[in-house]
Amino acid sequence: MSLKKIFSIAVAATLSTMTFAETIRVASWLPPTNPMNQVVIPAWGKAISDATDGRINVEIVYGLGHPKTMWNLVEDGIVDASYSYHGYVPGRFELPQVVEQPGLGTNAEAASYALWTTYEKFFSASNEFDGLKLLALFTHGPGQIHSNFPVNSIDDLKDKKIRIGGGVQSIIAEKFHVTPVGAPAPKVYEMMQQGVIDGAFLPAVEQKVLRLSEVTQYLTIFPDGLYMGSFSMFMNPDVFEDLDKEDQQAINDASGEVLSVLAGKAWDASDAAGIESARENGVTVTTLSANDKLVKDVQATLSDASASWIKTADDKGYNGSNALKYLRDTAHEYAAKHGE
Repeated sequence: MSLKKIFSIAVAATLSTMTFAETIRVASWLPPTNPMNQVVIPAWGKAISDATDGRINVEIVYGLGHPKTMWNLVEDGIVDASYSYHGYVPGRFELPQVVEQPGLGTNAEAASYALWTTYEKFFSASNEFDGLKLLALFTHGPGQIHSNFPVNSIDDLKDKKIRIGGGVQSIIAEKFHVTPVGAPAPKVYEMMQQGVIDGAFLPAVEQKVLRLSEVTQYLTIFPDGLYMGSFSMFMNPDVFEDLDKEDQQAINDASGEVLSVLAGKAWDASDAAGIESARENGVTVTTLSANDKLVKDVQATLSDASASWIKTADDKGYNGSNALKYLRDTAHEYAAKHGE
């Protein structure tokens, strides 16, 4: 037998026993320092890689455009997976916004667990995620007020130009009589720096991650926040179906409730770092208590803010009030069980 023939047989035998890694490319529109990119996606990827003996790796890809396009990028197969904020695409992902309604009163971990559980129980038959494989539903930490003016009363907000991200923030802006300015979160630094806006509704983490501590003077912390923000993480279903059954199971095991809770927990942990960054950079941080007049006035002003979402859910054939109550009860039960 010739050396060439022996070499060909050896190469073929080697290739037949080799395992080739599949890479899942996850588009991210937030900066590398955001908890999604520092904690959540890497931890999800490691769990999948470990479970598949390295057959599947996860890679984060940046710079692919506005967050509202992430669903389309995944649907069209340009990337394999991504995540985004539901408020950026009005009218498409309305049911997950049950968790955004003011008055929830828990942290992001409990809220994320409750959101996944509530969606599975009440809304899993909806067509909101048709064309996508839903991997997780979660929230950021409680939304607070970042501003270049002190907020001592609701009247202080009147006619101020405030960046909002959509969803329930639009209703809050209307009730506070602010001038709403729609923009994705990564644009807030530039808009604050240039004086395009006077403030923004965002979780405290953005004082550090988006470097808002460099361009804001005040951070007003409400004990339960003004609202929560709802996100989903999703995958191209064709990419998923092309994988071996064992690898599909590994992705499923690392996703759903597990991934939702992981994301909420990561956002919670990052809020403390945001507040610390604010103080280090000379931002005036006002931490309100439940007994402060401003907190009570805000609660009274937003007491019926959930009515719009409830009507939307009712119009789609779901009992919005029941779903909202279930979510709140579930979040508080989770928080009590986990000592939060």
